[in-house]
Amino acid sequence: MTGQRHGDPRRGIPRTDTLLADPQIASYAAALGAPRVRAVIDAVTAAARAGAVAPDAVAEEVRARLARWAASATTLVPVLNATGVVVHTNLGRAPLTPAAREALVAAAGYVDVEFSLESGLRAGRGRGTLAALRERVPGAQAALVVNNGAAALSLAVTTCAQGRELIVSRGELVEIGDGFRLPDLIRSTGVVIREVGTTNRTHPGDYEEAIGAQTGAVLKVHPSNFVVRGFTAEVSVSAASRIARAHGIPLIVDTGSGLLEPDPLLPDEPDAATALAEGADLVVCSGDKMLGGPQAGIVLGRADLVEAMRRHPLARAFRADKLTHAALEATLRGPRGLVSDYLHAPTEELRGRTEALAQRLRAARPDLMTDSRVVAVAGAVGGGGGAEVPLPGWALALPEALALVLRAGRPAVVARQEGGRTLVDLRCIPVADEADLAEALLAGLERLAAEGS
Repeated sequence: MTGQRHGDPRRGIPRTDTLLADPQIASYAAALGAPRVRAVIDAVTAAARAGAVAPDAVAEEVRARLARWAASATTLVPVLNATGVVVHTNLGRAPLTPAAREALVAAAGYVDVEFSLESGLRAGRGRGTLAALRERVPGAQAALVVNNGAAALSLAVTTCAQGRELIVSRGELVEIGDGFRLPDLIRSTGVVIREVGTTNRTHPGDYEEAIGAQTGAVLKVHPSNFVVRGFTAEVSVSAASRIARAHGIPLIVDTGSGLLEPDPLLPDEPDAATALAEGADLVVCSGDKMLGGPQAGIVLGRADLVEAMRRHPLARAFRADKLTHAALEATLRGPRGLVSDYLHAPTEELRGRTEALAQRLRAARPDLMTDSRVVAVAGAVGGGGGAEVPLPGWALALPEALALVLRAGRPAVVARQEGGRTLVDLRCIPVADEADLAEALLAGLERLAAEGS
């Protein structure tokens, strides 16, 4: 080989034009685009020059990488969620229903998202989704969908109180994910926050005393990711509504979690239907939490206020795309979502599935399962919801070092590390994926044993 004659193996690395002329490599250009193919070639040849890929393996490595790209077309890696956390923000929150996934594919091409096939003219955006929301929450005069919950709240307070005061209890000025704080979000819209009450106690009189000529709206926020107990008091939605209406100002309620109607499992989690029935003028929430849909911000309430939000210039920046509308409508009109299934999974069913998994692994490799056992665990709602609602369940306890090995596998398995163990919780694992999970666990245990030998 040329590289061997000159004494430098790197001389054997194929030229870029040679690789591009390879029929199999060239065939990927139509699916992935020529720039992507060239970028993969550059990455592999760079790895070869660094000694990470053998020169005679470059072409095969390029083909393999292109095949992976063609199969997934994304760097996002699908994972099996074995943490027991249902709405896991870091894993994409709600898993979509099969109907919602099909809707995404259907909406991938041209669709009538903002077009009337009858008249041939422009039409209201996402009409089917908005109709589905009103059907699910009949107490709402109108609905609006934006790109996430923070956008829904920002648009609501901007529309109702920009340049004016927004009254909110100090105990409801929460910090949400990744260090973002609600007060900072609200102030960024040009709204002036008027804090009332104290961290643990707010009374109706606090709102009454704060309302003045500069008041634009009253805001109530459900502090879903923490609980204050002891000497506490808060103003209900109905009481806040009476105060706001007496002064002719709107009441905005941020329920957060995306429950559209009550759920007995989550008695302290507010829902949109109840908030509207108790007098909220606008309710905002997320679509990708308890509702089990795609990332979206949902607004429900008075028709005049919702229309004002829709016509606000900021609405364009927060607009939800066709894929969101498609998946959300399918979630609303379809059967109960996966989030609900996982939240309500029977404890004994989880125990039986976990014990069956353990027996399956012991039958295959008893030598690798000597340090394993099925243990009782408490799962979590996640996504900032149900802060004090444990989800009793069961998990397979395995060596702690296995967690990293599982995350590196394919399929990637994300489990919980606790008490020096890796806990594999089946709550969020579909029954159809149990065989893949078992194979991943066996492969991980075998790799762990090989590394320790």
